[in-house]
Amino acid sequence: MLKFTDEHEWLNIEGDVATVGITAFAAKQLGDLVFVELPEVGAKLTKGETAATVESVKAASEVYCPLDGEITEVNSAIVESPELVNDDPSAEGWFFKIKLNNAADANDLLDESAYKELIAE
Repeated sequence: MLKFTDEHEWLNIEGDVATVGITAFAAKQLGDLVFVELPEVGAKLTKGETAATVESVKAASEVYCPLDGEITEVNSAIVESPELVNDDPSAEGWFFKIKLNNAADANDLLDESAYKELIAE
């Protein structure tokens, strides 16, 4: 199940684990990324809390935790090669995986059509 936040994160949810990244729209707005800082595996985060930090040639920005849960995996490849986020934000450029406290909370997030409406404004 693919969901989106109004802060431009995407989530691909399988069971109670979500893979999280930033949308192509966000990656384009940020410009070429030069630095990515990821959360620690095992960190327990709440919805809206800063989970990661990205820096581009234009600005620094936060990536927020979309739902409550525990970080189970991080994509260290994007730390070594931040351009992966720009090149392939919805696949190779994922940020982290989180075991959700309550997967049903994802029902409150945007679906793809609602997200497309958001970025069209």
